[in-house]
Amino acid sequence: YFPADERNRKVIEFMELKQGGMSVSEYAAKFEELCRFSPHYNTMEAEEDKCVKFENEFRLDIKQLIGFSEIRDFPTL
Repeated sequence: YFPADERNRKVIEFMELKQGGMSVSEYAAKFEELCRFSPHYNTMEAEEDKCVKFENEFRLDIKQLIGFSEIRDFPTL
């Protein structure tokens, strides 16, 4: 059993997640951990949305480094 209010907190934490001071691997792990609480991002149809969200929350220096890669397979990204 997972209380609805705790699940909702995890959804909000996921929606507000940004890379900040985390390494890319730390950010990816946290993203994956919290993503499971957001059903929209857990379907094959939402793979592109998931990639866009992940890429959009990188720090500016990382965004500039990779540019807009248009990789739409999360494990590859």
